[in-house]
Amino acid sequence: MARPVDLSHVISPAVRDLLALANLDDFDRVTDQVRHLRGCTSPVNLRGWTVTTDKATGTVVRSYRSEDEPSGRLLTACGNRRSTRCPACSRVYASDTYHLIKAGLSGGKNVAEAVRDHPRVFATLTAPSFGPVHNRPTTPDGTPRPCACGERHTEDAPALGTPLNPATYDYTGAVLWNAHAGALWARFTIYLRRALAAHLGMTQKSLNSAVRVSFAKVAEYQKRGLVHFHAVIRFDGPDGHTTRPPAWATVDALSHAVHAAARLTALRVESDAVGEREITWGERIDVREITALGHGELTDRKVAAYVAKYATKSAEGCGTVDRTLICRPCRGRGYVRGPDTFRDLCADCDGTGQAERLADLRVQQHVRQMIRTAWALGHLPEFAHLKLWKWAHMLGFRGHFSSKSRAYSTTLGALRDVRRAWRIAQAERARARAGQPALDEHTDLVTESYWTYLASGYRPGEELLANQTRHDIAHAERAKTEGEVWL
Repeated sequence: MARPVDLSHVISPAVRDLLALANLDDFDRVTDQVRHLRGCTSPVNLRGWTVTTDKATGTVVRSYRSEDEPSGRLLTACGNRRSTRCPACSRVYASDTYHLIKAGLSGGKNVAEAVRDHPRVFATLTAPSFGPVHNRPTTPDGTPRPCACGERHTEDAPALGTPLNPATYDYTGAVLWNAHAGALWARFTIYLRRALAAHLGMTQKSLNSAVRVSFAKVAEYQKRGLVHFHAVIRFDGPDGHTTRPPAWATVDALSHAVHAAARLTALRVESDAVGEREITWGERIDVREITALGHGELTDRKVAAYVAKYATKSAEGCGTVDRTLICRPCRGRGYVRGPDTFRDLCADCDGTGQAERLADLRVQQHVRQMIRTAWALGHLPEFAHLKLWKWAHMLGFRGHFSSKSRAYSTTLGALRDVRRAWRIAQAERARARAGQPALDEHTDLVTESYWTYLASGYRPGEELLANQTRHDIAHAERAKTEGEVWL
């Protein structure tokens, strides 16, 4: 047991805590835990235990207790997909998404390699216009033209995406479109099969017995604060990716069906406050064929990389905030129930239900108005089920950023299981190196565990170690890139 060391003379709290960690019995284990997180921004702190035993003999095969750690807790990666929240974990998510999309395009991960010869398109579906906005139009040869306001905006101009006339912009329609975008996509997938059957002159029953339509999609925010969807859509045979689709199931037929389904898909919203609204796709719909590896402009790798990049993005790209705006103590209601069960004004938000005053948010006026609109619509009885006040920071969008059909390819869960199996195999090899007997593959194991959440984040000294880990990773990646360039 190390003797306590007086560190009161160290001014920096982070350095003081790092020296305290360095004086623990097993500082190497502290650094190993932090390094294993690979720079995670806000790791989850857990306390508990897990024990794995051989069911037949009762022998303990593996055991772990967080209290045996030098710091008395286990650190695990937060797993956040958003790059603004945790760049390290978002890179893992993006990598998994890349392999998931690519497997559905060129095979692998239990998907037949023959899918690369199946008809496949990359479709982009956008939102309609809710009023003219500042943009950056170009000529057919790519030369920038003046915006409707008369200026030639640069690529990073703050005005891009904001309304030319905010007073006439349909903010209610924009927020309601975001709120129903996920449901609109779900209906589109239904109409896609109907449009395809109509185009081919078949019944839907005959079509479903001969062709299967698989897809994977990702949502992206535009500068104007509205989402649009990028989707990989593929034809398969009746038994899925292992069978080829019929000869009449062509890229042209798929492209025609996408355009037709987009025109037909609509949702109707009725409200006493805002009237009757129809939620439809915009006029800008792009459908392009995905070619085989290494051929053409839109290849398997490019599409997979493109989708993976946007899978880690959120609404921050259009200038909004990356955190919920509801007051947590009252859950956005503006009141809490006291011991007498009566409603008491929430002291944390003064009854507004807002964690931060919307007027104080450091965002553009266009974004602030979309947030205000979402907040106001969310408190109308007819839109209560949408919980728009909860998703106001997302400008009303409450759907999944990425999703796929069941038969498209593997799943994110399966990819995580592969990593988990690899770590278990590494542990078994460590057992073998330590001279412990190897486990029979037929051994029936039983695992019991108990874990409780403590907090999120690092100790000040651990944060310094995490920064060093991030520096080492960035340096290694830079060296690899430079080496590839020289080669």
